[in-house]
Amino acid sequence: MTPVSLLVFLAVGALAGWLAGKLMKGSGFGLIGNIVLGIIGAFVGSWLFGAAGIHVAQGLANWLITSVVGASVLLFVVGLFKK
Repeated sequence: MTPVSLLVFLAVGALAGWLAGKLMKGSGFGLIGNIVLGIIGAFVGSWLFGAAGIHVAQGLANWLITSVVGASVLLFVVGLFKK
C-alpha cells in the first residue's frame, strides 16, 4: 500500500464515518471515531452488497457509498443493542 493510497483510504473512512454519523444520530464521532467507523463500515457494506449481488458504482464512489451504507447499518445495529 502506497502512502497516497493509505491517505485516500483514511480520508474515505473519515468521510464515510462522518456521513453515517450525520445520517444516523445527527453528529459525527470525532476524527478517529469517524475513520474507524468508516473502515469497519466498508467491510460491513462490502459483505452486505456482495451477499445481495449489488454493484453500486466503480472506484472512489463505490468505496464511499459502500462505506456509508455499511457504517449506517452498523450504527443501527449497535443502537438496537444499546437501548
